[in-house]
Amino acid sequence: MKEIVLDTETTGMDPSTGDRIIEIGCVELFNHIPTGNTLQLYINPERDIPADATAVHGITNEFVADKPVFSQVYTEFMDFIQNGKLVIHNAEFDMKFLNAELSTVGHPAIGWANVIDTLAMARKKFPGSPANLDALCRRFGIDNTERTYHGALLDSELLAEVYLELLGGRQHGLGLAANSKKARDEERASVKRVYREPRDHQPNDEERAAHAELLEQLDNPLWSKAG
Repeated sequence: MKEIVLDTETTGMDPSTGDRIIEIGCVELFNHIPTGNTLQLYINPERDIPADATAVHGITNEFVADKPVFSQVYTEFMDFIQNGKLVIHNAEFDMKFLNAELSTVGHPAIGWANVIDTLAMARKKFPGSPANLDALCRRFGIDNTERTYHGALLDSELLAEVYLELLGGRQHGLGLAANSKKARDEERASVKRVYREPRDHQPNDEERAAHAELLEQLDNPLWSKAG
């Protein structure tokens, strides 16, 4: 099962008022295990980045001035996420931006059937508790000290760890336990056993006499009541 943990950074809060994506970060999981494959795209939004947005993610107009526009990188993004579910924290925000950008290049929208929202998962698992990424990192003991700014790839890497914890930890589904059992079974099957000739286990006269003497010492044995 392929999953893509994803985050975006943007110029603002609402694509309907002209805000655009300036960074996409993705981390690939297969059967809930990171594969090591990641994708980071910086994008020229073809507009200015407000100072209050730069204060959040640290991305400046000068930094993205020479970066490709979305129409030049969206195929690379779509190829990376192909055949995988998207794992997103507060998915409504990122999805509205992704689908707004895809609409500008004439690409069909990404359907919600392919999306897992970890914010909804966290609120269901810990009702009434803070459910932002920093709070979940603290809850699960995940080191986020490098997160001085929001960054799409870094946040995706942190979210991948949070997601696995929300599922129940890195041994989710007892997959590792099942693999260990299989290894033990294979090890037992590979053991060579030495054949031994059958031995005579019939008691001798001395052993029979000792057994009879022991029975005489028992008070009211059950077999004496038989019949």
